Amino acid sequence: MKNFVLIPDSFKGTMSSECVCDIMEKIIQKHIPEADIMSIPVADGGEGTVDAILKILGGRKKFLMVKGPYFEEISSFYGILPNNTAVIEMAAASGLPLVGDNLHAELTTTYGVGQLIENAVQSGCTKILLGLGGSATNDGGCGMAAALGVKFIDKNGKSFIPVGKTLKDIEHIDTALFKQKYSSVQFSAMCDITNPLCGINGASYVFGPQKGADEQTVKMLDEGLNHLASVISADLNKNIKEIPGAGAAGGMGAGVVGFLNGKLQSGINSILDLVKFDEVVQNADYVFTGEGKIDNQSIQGKVISGIAKYTKKYNIPLIAVVGCIGEDIDELYVGGVTAVFSINTKPLPFNEAALCSEKNLAITMDNILRILK
Repeated sequence: MKNFVLIPDSFKGTMSSECVCDIMEKIIQKHIPEADIMSIPVADGGEGTVDAILKILGGRKKFLMVKGPYFEEISSFYGILPNNTAVIEMAAASGLPLVGDNLHAELTTTYGVGQLIENAVQSGCTKILLGLGGSATNDGGCGMAAALGVKFIDKNGKSFIPVGKTLKDIEHIDTALFKQKYSSVQFSAMCDITNPLCGINGASYVFGPQKGADEQTVKMLDEGLNHLASVISADLNKNIKEIPGAGAAGGMGAGVVGFLNGKLQSGINSILDLVKFDEVVQNADYVFTGEGKIDNQSIQGKVISGIAKYTKKYNIPLIAVVGCIGEDIDELYVGGVTAVFSINTKPLPFNEAALCSEKNLAITMDNILRILK
């Protein structure tokens, strides 16, 4: 009996990772009915992360009311895995879809994310995995921290909940209550961008405009995050300004490290850790992965690179089925990829090719399985 592991990323704009897994599995079963197939849809921390991980590992989804991006009451959720790890999409409480056209990055909060964490810990979760993606916020995770007991003090000695435009008003940060309540909880975050907290490559300048910030507001938000970093350095003795990924989700990456003492790791590494991929892959005869476009950047900390280090270690064939093949991919083969196949059967503009992506993926898989069979 042949063992297959399917672990594709989504094909952006065409197929979700779950959809890709379903098509791959169907074709494998057609040619090798007795095959043992394990599907691991990749989640990147944004919308769908909780559902994808629950589908892989089991567990349950918990719904509750929390504060939304503008402190309004909304219905939100998180996932609880069998090992008492909570999986939380920050977008479920502070995401762009929740604000619609009412885009004001200077006013939005991550407070509801903190409430999700609080509820998860009260429910017995000892590990928290946060998905950072799709945020409508630019508060550096201060709202989240405030919901967990971190106190932000202004120049008059009063405690308040900072948002983007009031980050400049933080004089001191007190984490005593947070440490008292959550010192035994392990925090980590899925973060697939490397942007720093501040500057032209930081949270405000790169992502602020899509959250409604004009040029003047972007500058103000960046200055606020800069000030937040200074106070964290002075009061918490942590330098979070230049950490790769600190700028994720409006500075939430910095907040995870600065306030929660958590770690940032790539989405694929988080998934591989959760499913114990090092053990799973040893029993595989073939591993299939895929993404919308593969190029020489795909081996640099992305989905395929994370998978390839394991398949190379155990000398297991890794087959990448992709939408588009870029130039200069020789390094991929050195890194552990065995073969790369494009699903496109003829040259078409993306908007036309997208319409037949599922069909073309099935055709490509069918041809690969004819060889393997």
